[in-house]
Amino acid sequence: MTTETNGAEIIDGKLLAEDVVARVKTATGDLLSATGIQPGIAVIIVGEDPASQVYVASKGRKARECGFHSVQHTLDAETSEADLLALIGKLNNDAAIHGILVQLPLPGHIDEGRIIQAIAPEKDVDGFHYINVGKLGTGALDSAFVPCTPAGCMIMIERRLGHDLSGLSAVVVGRSNIVGKPMANLLLAANATVTIAHSRTRDLPALARTADILVAAVGRPQMIRGDWIKPGATVIDVGINRIAAPEKGEGKTRLVGDVNFDEAVKIAGAITPVPGGVGPMTIAMLMANTLVAACRKAGVNPPKF
Repeated sequence: MTTETNGAEIIDGKLLAEDVVARVKTATGDLLSATGIQPGIAVIIVGEDPASQVYVASKGRKARECGFHSVQHTLDAETSEADLLALIGKLNNDAAIHGILVQLPLPGHIDEGRIIQAIAPEKDVDGFHYINVGKLGTGALDSAFVPCTPAGCMIMIERRLGHDLSGLSAVVVGRSNIVGKPMANLLLAANATVTIAHSRTRDLPALARTADILVAAVGRPQMIRGDWIKPGATVIDVGINRIAAPEKGEGKTRLVGDVNFDEAVKIAGAITPVPGGVGPMTIAMLMANTLVAACRKAGVNPPKF
């Protein structure tokens, strides 16, 4: 799932995601045939945020492509926290729904933390509930749900370097609960030696240069320069940033990652592009998590991804 260039291999997230989704489709058909259970996912969106609407629509399309029962609840921006909690309670008790996803961000009057913790842990396919966070942190991966973006990043790393990362040094730049911390826990579980770096880290370029595996998840466009990268390193760029692109015309923009790709590609051993790298894997892993939730509910061993 990589493309050779004059420098690094380009890790093709679209191809890898297609492979994951194909396996989800097959396993979904097998589960339905064996048990009569169809994986079900419910997505809740509150308000009119255009980016969120695009994400939710793409998740719904992918779920239907996988053969899932897919439900979308579109709520008014003024919806009360109590009404949203009531809907989550109803979905927690709905036997046809195996995965519940609340699209973030939520309007300011709603406590995101309270909403996320209200989702039943066994239906928390985003992997944000404290029970799933705790399972990941203690290495209980077989019963946890792992957040979709780091789960997808880990597949990319394993396809290139194998499942056992013993002896390799990994640096994760970013300490968010959604990417940085779970990414570090996954790398630890695979026996890598892991450092989490962030905005307060002293001499970040020197630290980054020690990494056999460098994961960038800071949300700052092209922050990580080519001379920060150890020759031959595997670079996973989680950032999606929109910047001005005057070369395309007045008012035009383009997407870039947290890594300066043009510089890094000459030094790294393998690198994910933006777009077309980590992004497609995130939605693919949401489908995988939903299938796993349905398999667990049915008492069937879920497939490994």
